Order: sequence, then structure tokens, then C-alpha cells
Amino acid sequence: MEEPPAVSPPFSSDAAPPDAQAPLAVPPARGAWSLAPPENASATGGRIDALLATNHVFDVALAAVMLGWLLLAVVRFRGARKVAPDGGTRRSRAWVLGLAVGVFGVVDGTLFLGSQGYLNDVLWNFRVPTEDPRTVRIQINAHQWSWEARYAGADGAFGTKDDVVTWNDLRVPADVPVWVQLVSTDVVHGFSLPAFRVKLDAIPGRVNQTWFQAAREGAWEVACYQHCGTSHYRMRGMLTALSPEAYAAWLREASLKAAQAYDPDDTAAHWGWVWRTP
Repeated sequence: MEEPPAVSPPFSSDAAPPDAQAPLAVPPARGAWSLAPPENASATGGRIDALLATNHVFDVALAAVMLGWLLLAVVRFRGARKVAPDGGTRRSRAWVLGLAVGVFGVVDGTLFLGSQGYLNDVLWNFRVPTEDPRTVRIQINAHQWSWEARYAGADGAFGTKDDVVTWNDLRVPADVPVWVQLVSTDVVHGFSLPAFRVKLDAIPGRVNQTWFQAAREGAWEVACYQHCGTSHYRMRGMLTALSPEAYAAWLREASLKAAQAYDPDDTAAHWGWVWRTP
């Protein structure tokens, strides 16, 4: 990773940052005992949910066939005489092999094509955030045990006095692409937005990136899915999706306060990097 340029110190809002040990400010829509995935708050998360639903249909169908075949064999051949195993005939072996290849092709082929379609259309398709002038870009610095996020201020450039920095508090506009670039300062962390079907490794010395889009306003948990030390359980934040107007007002005010509080001698706050475009 390139040497980061000097950037501004963290912005301290009037409200305290979310307490990682406190109960979630917004209770989850589904309880801990639910078999369903977390609620989908992403504009593209339906693709992942549909793929999981297809996988579950195949699971149920294959389990029913195997259990049904086992039950049939137990009932049908319960009184059959014992015979020495001979590996079957060439025809029977060909039939079993053909059935296995056919099931593999249908099940795994369908899931592979669906996954590849999602990767090409969504996950790896950075043309969407690149070409959309509304895109919000966020640099995230993961460390034990919090998420530090940097926004370009009113000037639209990273590494300047009006950069806005928050701790465990991500704010984004709804219905707008959000482009995240992520690093770690110490160990490997796992940046996870369950409600947005987003998971991304934060690796020291490497900038990883992803993008998502909130389908509506609301607040959801930011979690770390990689065990990163003794206080891993505390590495939790909140992502709040605001209306575009409310987000613009928040960023404008935060940028003004950040510029007023800028301290060039605060070296601990001078992290950041040149924005990378795929």
C-alpha cells in the first residue's frame, strides 16, 4: 500500500459515538431464533436471497429423493437374500454415474451461473458507482476494536482539512451508491453489513473495496465477522441511511466543524490514501 497522505483529524460531533457494548439502537426485524436471513435493506440484496432460496429448494429436493430411495430400499428389499457384492453391471454403473453427473450439472451449474451473474452484475460491477455522479465514497480504517470512517468534505477531495471522520458511525444516503475502500492497521478484520449482504476482509497493507446501495432509510448493525482479538465482540457500529437531503445537511455541517478543528500536528489522525479506481 502506498504511503498515506496527511489528512485531517477526526470530526467530533455533538453526540457521542455509538457504544459498541450497548444494545443495538435499532432492534433487528427478525429474532435470533428466526431461520430466515437478516432483513434485506439493499437495493441488490434480492439477488443473493434468490440464490439462497434456489439452493434451499435443491437441498430439500435432494434430501427428499435420498430419504425416499432409502425408505423404498428398506421396504422393498427387507426380505431379500444376501448376495456377495460385485460392483454391479456396466449398465448399472453407467446409470449411476450419469445420474450423479446430471444432478451435479443441474444443481451446481445453476448455482454457479447465478453466482457468476451476481458477481458480474453487482459485486464486481464498479461501473455503477464510478459512473453515478451521486456516489458517496468512504474510506474505512479498521483496527482493534472499532471502525473509523473518512468522508471527503465539501471540497470533494480526500486528504484535506475538511475531511469528516467518524467512529463506529457510518452515515449514507438512501437510494445512492456507496463505494467503500477498506484497510486495517493491525490484524485481519471482517467488515460485515448483514442487512446489505456485504462482507469484505480488511487486510493490513492492502486496500479492498466494495459497493452497496441502501434501498430505504433506517439503521442497521455494522459487524466484524473475523475474530480479531480479545475484544472482537465489541467491534460493532451502526450504519444509518438518511434521505439524500438529510445526508447532505449532515455532511455540510460536519465538514465545517472538521475544518475548524483541523490540527496539522495530530499525526494519529493523518491516515488515508489516494482513492483507487479499478
